[in-house]
Amino acid sequence: MKPTKPLPLVGIFVVVGLLTWALLQRSYSMLPTVPWTAIPTVLLLAAGELISGVGTRNRIRRRPGTKPVEPLAVARLAALAKASAYAGAVFGGVFAGFVLHVMQMLEQAIPLRDFYVTGGSLLACVALVCAALFLEYCCRIPKDEQDEPGEQQR
Repeated sequence: MKPTKPLPLVGIFVVVGLLTWALLQRSYSMLPTVPWTAIPTVLLLAAGELISGVGTRNRIRRRPGTKPVEPLAVARLAALAKASAYAGAVFGGVFAGFVLHVMQMLEQAIPLRDFYVTGGSLLACVALVCAALFLEYCCRIPKDEQDEPGEQQR
């Protein structure tokens, strides 16, 4: 599996955001208000991935007081991180599209509420993407000193 690159995530975010904005031009008035529950849910996911990343990194590097980590568990965490990064980019794009749409209507009560909720959800999705990229980074195997260029293998 190759590491996730930020540029495709940004591309997904922008495309989904623009598509959401375009769809909302015609259908925003028919939708219910945006629920606030996405904010704590996504932040908890981000916190879980951040904590898992730190623990996994310490276990892979065999820090004192840690048990060795199973390779299959690391592979599963890396897959979770990759999926979370892409999901965070998609949902972040959806929330960004909402933010762009309701910015023109902030003098009304419901669009103002939706602005704050979707803005908070957008920030939570950015935190999830960052935590996912960190977890994926922590799942990498550290380079050995013997693998350094210039050193001869015996």
